[in-house]
Amino acid sequence: MRLNLQNGQSITFFPTFAATLNFATMNNVITTFRYAAPFGALRLGAYDDCLCLCDWQGGKTCEALDRRLTRGLRAELREGWSPALERAQRLLDDYFAGANCRLDVVPTLLVGSEFQQSVWRALLAIPFGQTVSYADIARRIGRPEAVRAVANAIGGNALALFVPCHRVVGSNNSLTGYAGGIDIKRRLLELERNCFAR
Repeated sequence: MRLNLQNGQSITFFPTFAATLNFATMNNVITTFRYAAPFGALRLGAYDDCLCLCDWQGGKTCEALDRRLTRGLRAELREGWSPALERAQRLLDDYFAGANCRLDVVPTLLVGSEFQQSVWRALLAIPFGQTVSYADIARRIGRPEAVRAVANAIGGNALALFVPCHRVVGSNNSLTGYAGGIDIKRRLLELERNCFAR
């Protein structure tokens, strides 16, 4: 489901979310929680019953993601706990233990432009344990000339791991930019390859 906002951004729910977004009846809070992952700390955020944030703490995109989410959802960030965060934590626990390769089963909320969302939807189609290039993503969305814009959209992904931007590599298979850092990207890909090989 997609909702277009007046500021040119839109919100998309994955998997399909039955309700419509009614800002008047929602509490307009993005509930956040710090998750201690084996490779570093993640900040999780939920709006209503959907995960909208999973970002490596201390990354260079934190402030920009916060601004986009709070403006797009007309909400404020507040530490706390929610059922959506509990589901996300369980999935991440299993993921890092190598027991779960499906993070796409929690309802998520993507806030961004139409172009950004087309890129993020393409990321959701990358199979677990595999990688593709930025140019591959540009071709998949029908914009082969937009590799640099695709890279920027990937850098603006607010849902690390759940929208698997770590599976995107350079055209020569080199590990390039990642909000959590190249070392974390390498470790995530190794984790997925090892899990996939079982």
